[in-house]
Amino acid sequence: MENYEKVFKDFLKTRKLKYTRERETIIKAIFSTHDHFDAEDLEWRLRENKQKISKATIYRTLDILIKSKLITEHEIGTDRRIFEHIHGHRHHDHLVCLSCGIFIEFDDERIEKMQDEVCRKLHFYPDRHSLKIFGLCRKCKIKTNDSDKN
Repeated sequence: MENYEKVFKDFLKTRKLKYTRERETIIKAIFSTHDHFDAEDLEWRLRENKQKISKATIYRTLDILIKSKLITEHEIGTDRRIFEHIHGHRHHDHLVCLSCGIFIEFDDERIEKMQDEVCRKLHFYPDRHSLKIFGLCRKCKIKTNDSDKN
């Protein structure tokens, strides 16, 4: 059994919830890739693998996985919720293209130290944080410049 499965099973047990076949299928699909995804992406991937799981079950399981801290959710200024699994991964931040929607991961120790320093100065005890910078990726910026010329 993978470590994430044990963490999930233990979390479910503390909430008196069951580790169902559907939940197992969903968590394995999520942890089989490191891509960012939305619920529709996940549903499509499951159906492609002949797994029929209702949207309601997918959404409920995603919410449980967030509470268990195995995945995180990113809101990108639209109604679309983007997820990624974080268990066993080093913290990172994101650049988000407003045109194509790509997420570019990065980490910078200077930013992390600065955030720690701000928290220390203000006597704040952080649980987690998220940094997203919105703009245009290189490809979309080039397309924008090309369309401006026409």
